[in-house]
Amino acid sequence: MNYLHDLQAFLPGIIVAITGLTVLMLDAFKVKADTSHTLSIVGLVAALIAAILSLTEASSTAFSGMVAYGGVAAFGSAIVLVGALFSVIICKDYFEDNDLHTGDVYAMIMFATVGMLALATSNDLISFFLGLETMSICLYVMAGLMKTEKTGAEAALKYFLLGAFSTGFLLYGIALIYGATGHTNFADIAANAEPTLLFFGGSALLLVGIFFKLGAVPFHMWTPDVYQGTPTPLTGFMATAAKSATFVAFILVLTRMLPGSEAGDWTNVIQVIAILTMIIGNLIALVQDNVKRMLAYSSIAHAGYLLVGLAAGTAAGYSGVLYYLFAYTIMNVGAFGVIAYYERNHGLDFTSIESYAGLGFKVPAMGVMLSIFLFSLAGIPPFVGFVGKYYVFAAAVNAELVPLAIIGVLASAASVYYYLRVMVYLYFKESHKDLPMIAPGNLFKGTLAVLAGLTIYYGVEPVLPFSGLIELISSYYTI
Repeated sequence: MNYLHDLQAFLPGIIVAITGLTVLMLDAFKVKADTSHTLSIVGLVAALIAAILSLTEASSTAFSGMVAYGGVAAFGSAIVLVGALFSVIICKDYFEDNDLHTGDVYAMIMFATVGMLALATSNDLISFFLGLETMSICLYVMAGLMKTEKTGAEAALKYFLLGAFSTGFLLYGIALIYGATGHTNFADIAANAEPTLLFFGGSALLLVGIFFKLGAVPFHMWTPDVYQGTPTPLTGFMATAAKSATFVAFILVLTRMLPGSEAGDWTNVIQVIAILTMIIGNLIALVQDNVKRMLAYSSIAHAGYLLVGLAAGTAAGYSGVLYYLFAYTIMNVGAFGVIAYYERNHGLDFTSIESYAGLGFKVPAMGVMLSIFLFSLAGIPPFVGFVGKYYVFAAAVNAELVPLAIIGVLASAASVYYYLRVMVYLYFKESHKDLPMIAPGNLFKGTLAVLAGLTIYYGVEPVLPFSGLIELISSYYTI
């Protein structure tokens, strides 16, 4: 009855896949897109429940060892589904205003989520590659949904060309690793790895492909243009769910395939990439006048903070990364949701920071929630972003990577300037003209309120879930 265990192990992905196929069929028969939107939400909620229920299951593998099940894999799946669920909920009004409210768009989101779930639970280089490419192909399409906008075409073209280039590195790396070890399963690779040039070369090329998907420096060039040209709710989806899935997969690679040994210690490389990513991401964000591009470079900087936790190479470091991914998901989806609301009112080019002058008093609820999300992204207590940064930096200090932690703290302090700059325009600059604002829908406003509430709650009460994460990590990984 192994097939029943296999189906249970990947149940969240199966639910989302069936939902995507159903939505696609409904669109083929010209069923209203509202039905597709509702069905997508129901499918994601069901998948999220399945992922949460599997958190308590003993960690194991399925599909002949290709898929990880339970424990951290379930938590990673839950983070991906949270990002997908909130992104789908808030995108309806935006899609309707921009003629994107069709069933095939929601189907594409579902299929991208299936790829993310496969990536976050991968335990084999083959399932890793299949999940990554399923996710990436769907994201390439979503980046170009704004067909009438030059920025949309630019986003899709750049993402596709650079993504295909990075996939070549990744696939060649997989081939070299297989040639060096004769295996594709993570545990088997670790058992057979030797410090040979072939294995080092394959591992390096594999990491290049991963760093590209994370938007880490110097593989970040695609991020600002893609984020700017993609429909804003989907930008939040790409920045959170896709990044979470890739980071969880990266943890799997580091702990199961490249354990700390002469043949697989990449800590110094990750430290260098983390430093470059934090510094360059924040420095370029400081001079951005476009809010979406600012958040894009901010996303690059946050990838650097997450890499600090990975560089620590401890249970606390990996746990901090997972907690940070959850924190980043709720606050970043919320921030892009508010930006999408402002774009709905005054067009897609309404992302210049000067356009936000005086808007904090136009619709006070939107201004307050954007302020909460930006405070959290800046790492100011008592919001969840502060807690996430504390955990990854504390793990680095405990792992005797004090200089890395200091650089991270200083980079985070510099980020306060560009986050607070948006709020200065919201509340302390006068608008050049009277801008009428559409009242946000109840579902949209309620969803953002829930995200804001979670941002505050988990900033005040972070201890219990974090302790649980350490237990999951300790039982799941050999460190």
